[in-house]
Amino acid sequence: MPIWLTELSADHQVFPDPRKALTSPDGLLAMGGDLSPTRLINAYRQGIFPWFNEDDPLLWWSPSTRAVFAPHSLQLSRSLKKALKKHNFRFTCNHSFNDVMAQCAQTRLQTTGTWIQPCMQQAYGELHELGIAHSIEVWSDDSLVGGCYGLQIGSLFCGESMFNLVPNAAKFALIMLQHHLSRYTDGLIDCQMPNPFLLQMGAMPLPKNEYLALLVKRRDWSVPTEMWQPRALAWSSEELN
Repeated sequence: MPIWLTELSADHQVFPDPRKALTSPDGLLAMGGDLSPTRLINAYRQGIFPWFNEDDPLLWWSPSTRAVFAPHSLQLSRSLKKALKKHNFRFTCNHSFNDVMAQCAQTRLQTTGTWIQPCMQQAYGELHELGIAHSIEVWSDDSLVGGCYGLQIGSLFCGESMFNLVPNAAKFALIMLQHHLSRYTDGLIDCQMPNPFLLQMGAMPLPKNEYLALLVKRRDWSVPTEMWQPRALAWSSEELN
């Protein structure tokens, strides 16, 4: 599945091949349809997401086990604080959504292949224009070196993918995402399916029925309109000490 929070390094190549998954499809619900904003939003509101390779039909999934980051579960470790101060990264939200998505696609393409095809980039770009899809960017000077993106469904953030071009940038994007969310909601993040990297970072596996119950409670919550206005993001002094 789109295991969106995989650290991109030689020892973390855990993205599966969709064709292999089709031999034992956990949660494959349907094929066909389109990637219109209405269909995508309705799908995410029911715990369903698209995932398919270039030569596959459009496939829709709702796996038996989901993974979420509980509120306040992502914190800067001592080593990450040192790395942050050393590199002096800066962070933004919704400054370069299309570039983040393109980088996620490019990094996957260079390793195990990507489901983030041009049609997916166009579809999620439309969701971004509608105020549904959002990104966190990590910058080194003026270079985009990391980031993540996903959909805000009520008070639940449904993560899609992330990338890093320098060590730890993806981790910083993830942690900043939850810290930004927690300023407006409780900071719960859906990361679709568990994998070793997610579990190491503190994600909790959830049976599908528990995930869907959580989703139903949260999908109609409203969030402040200013939540995802493009802006610079920063750590608080408490987080850096």
